[in-house]
Amino acid sequence: MLTVIINAYCLMKSILLKDDNLLSKLFLKIVAAQEKVKNTQYQSPKKRLKIAIEQLGNNTIETSLAVVHDLEQIAQKHPQYHWLIIDTLTTFVRENSPYMIQLELISNPLVKVPTDIQAALTVIGRRDAKKDPKDEQLDLSHTDMRGANLNSANLEDTNLYLANLSGANLSGANLKGAILSAANLCEANLCGANLEGAILSAANLEKANLSGANLYQANLYLASLHGAIIDNAIFNGANLREAKFSE
Repeated sequence: MLTVIINAYCLMKSILLKDDNLLSKLFLKIVAAQEKVKNTQYQSPKKRLKIAIEQLGNNTIETSLAVVHDLEQIAQKHPQYHWLIIDTLTTFVRENSPYMIQLELISNPLVKVPTDIQAALTVIGRRDAKKDPKDEQLDLSHTDMRGANLNSANLEDTNLYLANLSGANLSGANLKGAILSAANLCEANLCGANLEGAILSAANLEKANLSGANLYQANLYLASLHGAIIDNAIFNGANLREAKFSE
């Protein structure tokens, strides 16, 4: 339990570095929330999972943080629930951080994902893809993940259609075969990312950092790469038809 609290605390600290009072209050709330979650530790894995799923997203951010970390522990100890938990977390992200149209973005200039959404994304990115059922696909389409930290995340074959990942940290991420059509990756950090075979048609990659990225056989039809950093990026076999680069 201490590890869970420390993880949640570090996550909060990274976002609230300039407000020690607020950070302290939130830390105490996280501890209290974790105590509630702790009461389910001795339940059967199936019942514990049911309770956690019911609590996720229906309470405070502090409770959601505790539940997210508890779900990751269940997935690690009981692999038969791995996919159900990962699917639950992706649903949580889609329902609580939906894609915003341009007008909504102007009135909601938040550039960082909420703390509980970031926690869910961190767990999703750490998943063991070998435990995924055959023919299943992570679905993070139509989501608002601006500024998310997905460093080295495993998002292979993930559906990220129309996702807003502007300013996100995807350095070293595995996006092999991912669907990123119409996704917003403006100013995203994709340094060293694996985008082999990824579908990036009509994606916005303006000012994105693609240095050292692997785009082998990626589909970049109609993609916008104005101002993108492409030093040492691999484009062998990529579809660059009507892709827009800086002149």
